[in-house]
Amino acid sequence: MVYFFKTLCGEYTIYMGKDKSENEELIKYGQPEDCWFHVDDLSSAHVYLRLKPGMSMDDIPEDCVTQCCSLVKANSIAGCKKSSVYIVYTRWKNLKKTSDMVDGQVGYHRPENVRRMKIEKNNTIVKQIEKSKQELYPDLAKEQEDRLREIQAQKKAHGRAEQKAKKLVQLERAREKEERSYDRIMGEHNMTSNTELQATEDATAAEEFEDDFM
Repeated sequence: MVYFFKTLCGEYTIYMGKDKSENEELIKYGQPEDCWFHVDDLSSAHVYLRLKPGMSMDDIPEDCVTQCCSLVKANSIAGCKKSSVYIVYTRWKNLKKTSDMVDGQVGYHRPENVRRMKIEKNNTIVKQIEKSKQELYPDLAKEQEDRLREIQAQKKAHGRAEQKAKKLVQLERAREKEERSYDRIMGEHNMTSNTELQATEDATAAEEFEDDFM
């Protein structure tokens, strides 16, 4: 079972596992848009914020970060008793799991991409968030597979669009080159003007007129 919440603005989904076993499932079957939160150096729930496609950690609204940090603090047996704790958070894809780690334990592929924030106890925020709580049983593996397939399809479509645009640019450049080449061939120095043509026609007519009287 997974607990789902809505941020107070209603635009983002927060979710977390019920126990260590589910935390392992969430670590394994997260999605590229997920941001992970955990109390630093203490046992706690694993809280995830589902970002919108294309968002970076810098794009996360400050109030959403505070809400996730408050929720994860409230779901730490030791952390909830303290007036303040430090929370670490990073993108799900930065989490690293090795075979020697116990359930719920994670490392990081790039520690420098992990952020740390001090959070004070805020029961008001936690109570407001918990009003949106839902207990669901999602197929995490399938949802991850579907999302990755969707991303792959988008990348392919983007690649095709780029190739099409590149081809159109090449065709346009070829057309412009052909036009410039035609203009050079048909330039003034290579063409007989209308005046010259008329003069030639007049001279020819005069010669034919004179021939008639000879």
